[in-house]
Amino acid sequence: MSKPSQQKTTKDQNGVSVIQTQAHTSGLQQVPQLVPVSPGGGGKAMAPSKSKKSADKESDEYRQRRERNNLAVKKSRMRSKQKAQDTQERVNELKEENERLESKIKLLSKELSVLKDLFLEHAHNLADNVQPQSNDGSTTGQNNKNNNNTGQ
Repeated sequence: MSKPSQQKTTKDQNGVSVIQTQAHTSGLQQVPQLVPVSPGGGGKAMAPSKSKKSADKESDEYRQRRERNNLAVKKSRMRSKQKAQDTQERVNELKEENERLESKIKLLSKELSVLKDLFLEHAHNLADNVQPQSNDGSTTGQNNKNNNNTGQ
């Protein structure tokens, strides 16, 4: 019932073979498949101009490009190391500052505790020394008892 399919092979700009298959049955088409030209399989296809330049490794232009690239890589690595050093120095500074602040917190907490105790002691002493007054203006408590005892 099904009719044979047709295959068409073409090469694209990168030298990759493209196999297109079209079935003649119910009007369905298959998706084109990419097949590498080289028998070694996958990998990156290079533009023809780059492959010619990289083939001549003995040329002065190639050596100059390599030298410039090596310098750029060295400079980039130095910048990266410097940035890592700067970051580590900043981390150390922040750790020291954090330790100073933590010790200051402990000191201030102790001071606050001492001051609270002093305040509470002082407030308690004031409360003991202050005697409440009655509505008629006379004091109550110890003074009234003393007056009653001496008046009899």
